[in-house]
Formats: sequence, C-alpha cells, structure tokens
Amino acid sequence: MSLRLTRPKPDARSPQSDGETFLRRFLGDPKRTGAVAPSSPFLAREMARAIDPLRPGTVVELGPGTGPVTKALIARGVRRERLLLVEYDPYFCNLLTERFPRARVLRGDAYALNATLAGLAQPVAAVVSSLPLLNESPERRVALLDEAFALMGPDGVFVQFTYGLRSPMPREALVGRYVARSGAPILRNLPPASVWTYRLRGHVTGAEPKMMKLIDQAERLGARINERCRATETMIGRHSDRVKQLIKREAAAFGRRGDHP
Repeated sequence: MSLRLTRPKPDARSPQSDGETFLRRFLGDPKRTGAVAPSSPFLAREMARAIDPLRPGTVVELGPGTGPVTKALIARGVRRERLLLVEYDPYFCNLLTERFPRARVLRGDAYALNATLAGLAQPVAAVVSSLPLLNESPERRVALLDEAFALMGPDGVFVQFTYGLRSPMPREALVGRYVARSGAPILRNLPPASVWTYRLRGHVTGAEPKMMKLIDQAERLGARINERCRATETMIGRHSDRVKQLIKREAAAFGRRGDHP
C-alpha cells in the first residue's frame, strides 16, 4: 500500500465518549481493535517517556485509536508535524484527523509496514505501538519488529504496551538481536499494563559491556529453560496418556474378574 497523506473526511455522526467508541469498534472487529477501552493517561504518558523528543525524524504511531498516546507524545515535546499516525479503522482515522489536524494520518496495515510507508521520505526516529500483538502469530510479531528497525536504523526504539506479564515479542526470537526492557506495571490502567521497549543489541544508550553480556546470558538461559519446560510438558502429557490407558485396562480386567470369579 502506497503512502497517502490525504485527509479523511470528518465523521458527521454525533460525538460519543472514547469508551463507547472503543467498545463499538471492539464488538465489530475484536481482533483488530484488541481492547474494549482506550489507553489511560497513565499508560500513555509512560509510553511517551520512552521517546526522545529531540531526536530528529518521524515518530510513527501504530494503532493510535482515539489518540491518548498521540496526546501524550505531543505533551512530551514531539511536534505534531513529526507524527505519522497509522490506523486501519476508518472511523478512528476520521477522529484522529479532527483531533490532531497538524499530524499526518494514514490508513494502512501496520503489519505490512514497508509497503504502508513506502512513500515516506523522512527518516523514522521511533515507532510507538498500541497494536494487540498477542492476537498475532509470533512470526508476524517479529516480522513487524524487523520491518520497524529496517526503517528506523540502528539507533531506533520500538515501544509497545501489553496486558500480559511477558514480553509481547517472543523472547526466543530476540536473543542475540534485540534488547527488551519493561517498566513497572501501571496499576492505574485498567486492566494493569506494562510498557516494553526494544532496541538493537549494541545500540543501547548508557549500557555497560558487562551488563549487556549479563543480559545476553540471562536471555539465552531463559530460552533454554523455556525449551526444557516445553519438552517436560510434552513428556508429562505422554506419560499421563499412558497411565490413563493402563488404568482403563486394569479397570476393565478387574470388571471381567468380578463377573467371572
């Protein structure tokens, strides 16, 4: 999909609260909307904190919805003209155009980022995502991260929030390539959420070499532990099936012995 910077026409329907809007869009397409309510100001501010407003380039926001993170980015000091809001839902595109007229609103598929941003002339400084990543396969999530860094270059940052306890990007695929970090859970968001940042390994500001080595070792150890856990679960499942079959055979044999003493 080529880059189109023409503005969608404003929606003439009567205004609704953002909560009602999100609920309606969620019921219409749960997989794409991914949430029944927009991000809280507390979560939005935490996501914006990961962005350096002085670094030149375009800040791409994926899945901005009604714009709470967009608003936080502007409050952080990112100029509106530097924002490129990539949204798939046409209703949200109209709403974003009305609320942030100086930002660029693009209707497109975030999971085909290279094609969606094909006509973008300016370099990308950062990507901020509110996409429901866990609705997608691990392969598709990692492909999105790879495409984002192909656009940003080695000094970029990818910001993502999640309601889960683990990295929304599969840790096994990050080992040796990316550094993933998360902040403390934001309990004032409902449901509680955490913000994850992803950077290319070797381009983490202020990180000491020894610390990077420890992080790499911990990630590799975590990947091995996860692999062992999966293998153990598989083995337990197989033994469980065998035990159930043995019990059934013994019960059947006992019944036959009871019928024919």
